Amino acid sequence: MDTIALLQKYCGSNEELFEILSVHARKVTDKALQLAAKHPELDLDQKFVEEAAMLHDIGIVQCHAPSIHCNGEHPYICHGYLGADILRSEGLERHALVAERHTGTGLTRQYIVEQGLPLPLDRIYEPVSLEEILICYADKFFSKTHLYDEKLPEKIEASLAKWGDASVERFQTWSKLLG
Repeated sequence: MDTIALLQKYCGSNEELFEILSVHARKVTDKALQLAAKHPELDLDQKFVEEAAMLHDIGIVQCHAPSIHCNGEHPYICHGYLGADILRSEGLERHALVAERHTGTGLTRQYIVEQGLPLPLDRIYEPVSLEEILICYADKFFSKTHLYDEKLPEKIEASLAKWGDASVERFQTWSKLLG
């Protein structure tokens, strides 16, 4: 599968967005593959990890985030399920689950309702498979505003604190499993 061509298809003529999306995706993919290689005992599907990590943020093309050249109409928090819808339309159901479930360390239904987030409640927004967890974890190390900088775990935990203690605890659990 040509993941770069798929990213280009949905970015269209927005070259700045394509650059941000493709660099971020490559960084996350490289981190995920590096971690997968360190843990052969987890028997991760590395080909799938590579594809899904490259496509996990495709939904940002439909979001409004001018600082990263996203000119869509939806709030950024929606990029996971919007990306899942895009990937499903491309026949990539398993990849869609990664996109849908990678925000923060996952979002519980209770958290979505309590925060009044504009997310459909007929979906699961928490990573389930080891591959979903791996990509979600790797994603936390890279932002779209400082593309070439890898975050330290302490900075990630501080950033995740806004999602609540459970989010930080999930990251710490994943660090023990994958770090």
